[in-house]
Amino acid sequence: MTFPGENNTIPFPSGRADGDTLGGRIWRARDALDLSLEGLAARLGLPEETVGGWERDHAEPDTKALFMLAGVLSVSPSWLIAGIGAAPADPDGEENPHPLLRQLQAVQRLHDETGKAIAALEAEIARLIKKDQG
Repeated sequence: MTFPGENNTIPFPSGRADGDTLGGRIWRARDALDLSLEGLAARLGLPEETVGGWERDHAEPDTKALFMLAGVLSVSPSWLIAGIGAAPADPDGEENPHPLLRQLQAVQRLHDETGKAIAALEAEIARLIKKDQG
């Protein structure tokens, strides 16, 4: 049995943040898709001023808008928020230039990361059960 204060943290794989801001990551992802600010705003159904404010770090999107933005930009919400995970590829080096294929690749990466997190959680639970029984 574990008690508060004991070392009982789950060792999830940690990624390194890229050090950029949310606005900088929005711009990088938009640039990787060769998408104008006007085009991004249109795809999101929002005013260009709103999206431009996010990109300039004058405002932040709410949760719903953030997830829509990640989907349109074919990046993970965790990368947009904190720079953790895969950044968008340079369009010149991208194997699959079609936005749907890039989005599929992003979902596959998230699936792999989720599998690793589940495995780490299972291992930690097994360790704790063994410790409690021992």
